[in-house]
Amino acid sequence: MERICREHGISLTAQRRTVLEILPLLNHPTVDDIWEEMRKVIPEVSRTTAYRILEQFAVLRIIRKACHPGAVARYEDRTDRHHHLLCIRCGAMRDMDNPNLDLIEIPGKESGFTIEDYSIQFRGICHECSAKAAGQNEAGKV
Repeated sequence: MERICREHGISLTAQRRTVLEILPLLNHPTVDDIWEEMRKVIPEVSRTTAYRILEQFAVLRIIRKACHPGAVARYEDRTDRHHHLLCIRCGAMRDMDNPNLDLIEIPGKESGFTIEDYSIQFRGICHECSAKAAGQNEAGKV
């Protein structure tokens, strides 16, 4: 952790250390998820501090910020290119590992836009929500 912060020219404060320790333990947490966990270690920490640390780490590419329309931003310690499965019912987000997933042609220099990274997000219904729905449908039958 100290090496990572040193490489990016920032000091490893207790708050930053706590974020780096918490992040791998949670599945795509929101700022509020991280803040709640931070408060167990540093009760006086503000939500704003948690947000600023997460945003700074995302800008420095120490962590990754995963966003999708209509939902809160989530953060993860995994920074390699990977894609996500998003449940439209419960909001669960899961990693999808398929480095050979080439569904689109990446714009080249002719577009006038330099692509630094990309992530594909698939929206659907997770297994848990599907199972709940199936159970409710079965319960409703006479």
